[in-house]
Amino acid sequence: MRPETDAPQQPARARASRFPGITIAVVSVIFAAPLVAMFLGSLRVPVLAGTPGSGWLDGADIWFNYRGAIDTVPLLAQLRNSLLVVAVAVPVTVLTASWAGFAIVTSSGRRRRALLVASLVALMIPASALWVPRFVMFKWLGLNDTLIPLMAPALMATTPFYVLVFTLAYARIPRTLYEAAAVDGLSPLQTWARVAFPLAKPAVFAVAVLAFVWHWSDFVSPLIYLSSGEHFTLPIGVRALQVAEPSRFPYLLAGSVIATAPCVLAFFTGQRAFFRRTLGVG
Repeated sequence: MRPETDAPQQPARARASRFPGITIAVVSVIFAAPLVAMFLGSLRVPVLAGTPGSGWLDGADIWFNYRGAIDTVPLLAQLRNSLLVVAVAVPVTVLTASWAGFAIVTSSGRRRRALLVASLVALMIPASALWVPRFVMFKWLGLNDTLIPLMAPALMATTPFYVLVFTLAYARIPRTLYEAAAVDGLSPLQTWARVAFPLAKPAVFAVAVLAFVWHWSDFVSPLIYLSSGEHFTLPIGVRALQVAEPSRFPYLLAGSVIATAPCVLAFFTGQRAFFRRTLGVG
């Protein structure tokens, strides 16, 4: 009798197991469609783009729009500046955010609550409220029109949200491990380096990817702190393409592909590392 009662449940279980895969596929298509459209638009003939009879570039000249975008705006120099910013800001952000999160978790009860409240309050402060004070501070220090103001927020973990991500990750580690490390004579910094940080690798990858996208796509800070073109970053260059060649829309799409590709690469790299560390797949 048992096989007869279990038999009708098998199709239902199969449908239930397929549902997450179908949902993921649909969501992936929705998010990937604009990227595909952007890339295909960058291969259009510039003169005919946006008209009913728009054509495609032939195989011999498929990168014509990319060369045109680079010739119109110094995208390669701006790409170098953006890479320099993220190369410094992302590791510093991960380091300071992980230190702050570990300090919160290992603090006593009352101090821990105070630090959590302070982090939440700082998270609720609008970014626009900090533009003028930061500009005045960097001007007083003589650092305006350099890349340093774009990297400096990393010294404060860029945003309190990243601190809270590490706080949650460290809070899930059994406190007995921290206590055992203290019994073995490890200092707080050694405990962080040997126990907490290695066990929080998913949070490390998540914060690294989020910080990369944050600093890479930052458009407001370069407008505030930079005045000479040699220090402009890639988001400013993409905006300049729109102003310089408004009739050549494929140039703008080509510049957008150049600006978006590193973020997509960082996302897939972080995603594979995240699943490999947490689920043991990939």
